[in-house]
Amino acid sequence: MAGKTILLVEDNPDDEELTLRALRQAKVANDVVVARDGIEALDYLFGKGRHEGRDVAHQPTVILLDLKLPKLSGLDVLQRLRADSRTRLVPVVVLTSSSEDEDMLKSYASGANSYVRKPVEFGAFAHAVAQLGVYWLLLNQSPPLPGGPSSA
Repeated sequence: MAGKTILLVEDNPDDEELTLRALRQAKVANDVVVARDGIEALDYLFGKGRHEGRDVAHQPTVILLDLKLPKLSGLDVLQRLRADSRTRLVPVVVLTSSSEDEDMLKSYASGANSYVRKPVEFGAFAHAVAQLGVYWLLLNQSPPLPGGPSSA
């Protein structure tokens, strides 16, 4: 799966490590870029800040987005992604510990493709991440992104 990147937007170091470990255990060999706050995620996606010069025609295959982030919330990140033609169609999975129905409703209303509550127990969490990886990286057919390489 060369060229398929996962953007993990997660501020909790423990959840970041658990997610990366779960992806490794599921044999997901894709590159994973980690952004630890909402601003860093947008900088990566739009080639700004420390990601200046990054080829923004190559967007992640999927974004795993936490909601409760410093500097800019996950919902704000999602709304900015959906407002820009370069990122409007990038699949976004909200991966959160929030059990608030309001967060789920706002996520879908803002354009999330999926909403997954993080299981507390590692085995269940690893299984959920493995399923996400298989679905979004292998099974899902994403539309070609504007200005990006063709999917042929």
